[in-house]
Amino acid sequence: MSRWLEDLSTLQVLLLVLGVLLGGSVLAAIVGGVLVRLGMRRPWAVDRASRLSMRALGLIKRPLTIVVLDEVAAVIQTGHYTKNISDALLENHDEIKAMVAEKVRSDPNARIVSRLPGYDTIVSEVSETVMRVLIDMLSDPRMDELVADLLRNNLDQIKSAVRERAHENVVVVPADPVPASAPRPRP
Repeated sequence: MSRWLEDLSTLQVLLLVLGVLLGGSVLAAIVGGVLVRLGMRRPWAVDRASRLSMRALGLIKRPLTIVVLDEVAAVIQTGHYTKNISDALLENHDEIKAMVAEKVRSDPNARIVSRLPGYDTIVSEVSETVMRVLIDMLSDPRMDELVADLLRNNLDQIKSAVRERAHENVVVVPADPVPASAPRPRP
C-alpha cells in the first residue's frame, strides 16, 4: 500500500487528498440528509462538512467546466463529422431517394405538376443530383474545416461566458412560436 503511495507524483497526491476530502464531504452531506429524514438532529460535524463540500464544489465548478470544455473542443477538432454524414447518406442512398420521391409525390403543392409526362423520371433525376451534390459537398475537407471552425468558435464563446459568469443572470426567453404558414410534417 505504501509503495503505491510513494510512486505518486506531488500533483497526484494533491489530487488524491482533494478527492478524499470532497468524497468525505459528499458522504457527510448524504449521511446528514438521511439522519434528518429519520427525524434525528443533524450532527455538527456533518453539517460543517456539508457546508464545506458545497463551498468546495462552488469553487471548483467553473474551472472544472472550463477544463471539460477544453477537452471537448480538442476531441471535436479531431473528428470528420461531415464525412460521417456523407458516409451515412451513401449507406442509405436508396432509402433516402425513395423517401424523397414519396414525399414529393404526396406534397399537395405538386399535384398539378405530378400529372406531367415524365414526372417520376424528373423527380428521380433531381433527387439523384441533389444527393450526389450533397454527398460531394459533405465529403469535401473544406466542409469539415467549416464545421470544425463553427464548433470551435461556439465552444470558445461558451468557455468565455462561463469564465465571465455571463450565463448566471440570463433571463430565459421562450422560443418563438412556429408560424401557422410553416410546413408541418405529415403523420
